[in-house]
Amino acid sequence: MKPTTDSYRVDETYIRVKGQWKYLYRAVDSNGQTIEFMLSENRDVLAAKRFFKKALSSAHNQAPRVITVDKNPAYPPALQQLKYETVIPQATVMRQTKYLNNIAEQDHRFIKKMTNPMLGFKSFHSAEDTLKGIEAMHMLRKGQVELQNSPVSNVVEFINHLFGVSA
Repeated sequence: MKPTTDSYRVDETYIRVKGQWKYLYRAVDSNGQTIEFMLSENRDVLAAKRFFKKALSSAHNQAPRVITVDKNPAYPPALQQLKYETVIPQATVMRQTKYLNNIAEQDHRFIKKMTNPMLGFKSFHSAEDTLKGIEAMHMLRKGQVELQNSPVSNVVEFINHLFGVSA
């Protein structure tokens, strides 16, 4: 995986599962590269905190210098708790503004383009797995996976890592 920048743009979108709306948290960097994604039942402080921890745990992601979020009231307390727990640096700035997140908003359309014709998912588990595949193909399309010596093995390693399959 190519390293991401230290400017995170975080947003969430809605995905229909069993006739109910669930939340797909997504983060991209300032260049539009996908940092992380997570499907959640809830849109609250715990879900936001879990998402940020997941984003920070990936080896290709830098510690954030600035995190741009929308007006979701769950983000400020989640980031404060993570700063208190020293999961993210104290110097990390959170910008809560509507218009600087356009990169993340535009990146949602590729996911929506694939999921809208499906008319929703039957189970949360199938939604998670399908979204992992859609995100993986989107990341490959954006050129986020370095294909050096053996292109096929690197793509296979990336997919195995994304789906948690051990080689």
